[in-house]
Amino acid sequence: MAKIWIRQAVLKALDDAMTDDPSVIVMGEDVAVAGGPFKVTEGLLASHGPERVIDTPISEMAFMGAAVGAAVCGLKPVVEMMFIEFIGVALDQLTTQAATMRYLSRGRLTTPLVVRASAGAGQGFGCQHSQMLDHWFRGTPGLKVAVTSNARTTYGLLRSAIEDPDPVVILEPRVLYAEREEYEFDRDYRIPLGQAEIARPGTDVTLVTCGAMRRVALAAAEASSANVEVIDLLTLWPWDRKTVMESVARTGRLVTLEEAPAGSGWGGDVVSSIAVEAFGKLKAAPHRITLPDAPVPYSGALEARFLPSPAYVAEQVAALVSTNKPPLPWWRNAA
Repeated sequence: MAKIWIRQAVLKALDDAMTDDPSVIVMGEDVAVAGGPFKVTEGLLASHGPERVIDTPISEMAFMGAAVGAAVCGLKPVVEMMFIEFIGVALDQLTTQAATMRYLSRGRLTTPLVVRASAGAGQGFGCQHSQMLDHWFRGTPGLKVAVTSNARTTYGLLRSAIEDPDPVVILEPRVLYAEREEYEFDRDYRIPLGQAEIARPGTDVTLVTCGAMRRVALAAAEASSANVEVIDLLTLWPWDRKTVMESVARTGRLVTLEEAPAGSGWGGDVVSSIAVEAFGKLKAAPHRITLPDAPVPYSGALEARFLPSPAYVAEQVAALVSTNKPPLPWWRNAA
């Protein structure tokens, strides 16, 4: 089994999708000649030509609008937004036009559009290039939102997203691009959107996470004295309620681990759903491990403190399991 870079999984998924379906095109800044700012589209131009691998001007609103139009007319555009923050100037095309197209046309028109972007912190890129921003998309009916966490999930989710008839946002934690792991590509492999997976079985507490936090959760679980079940949500909207509900019914405890501010993270939805629908199964109040409601620091030392570490997560989980009371986050303890 070969050991591959995770960015290679993005490239392989795009290449296979374009080979299998001539309606798939790739658009974005520097995706063609330069092979992408993170080299995830390297070689696609030579393989599929300039009509299907399209370098765009630095004009996110324009090329997002062009992609929406192309999708409505029968193509399957995959738009690279480089850093997810750059989509701010193109949100109207995605959230007002693409996301509502099926509804407004009474199902006559669909928008098979995929928006890919690197996201998240951990590389010292500062507060304007280190956010996840999944909450911008989770709050828009008509959009699906997924987050990749390793080479296998990257390939499986991206292939499913490209085949979906409606718009999908795929967030790729850029801190993972340079990670290598053993994975053998299977051209038929797909991960259905909306399906989570149990990354590690356990009996004492359910730890729900996604993206780059998956490896943090797994490391914390290994270090913990508690028997921790780790669930990778993979799709943030619609999220897999059945898998999470069944796990909490077994363990009686829920912790969410998010790379998101406390005030807007997806964990609020998961925790409120469990509290409403599975309250009688709980041995303790659900607990969320999040980022502070503050911009991501530029300083490497501060950014490392800002992000949940395996040691911090293990400590928080152990406190919940031993006392059945949610512990305070570090920034409230320090206040």
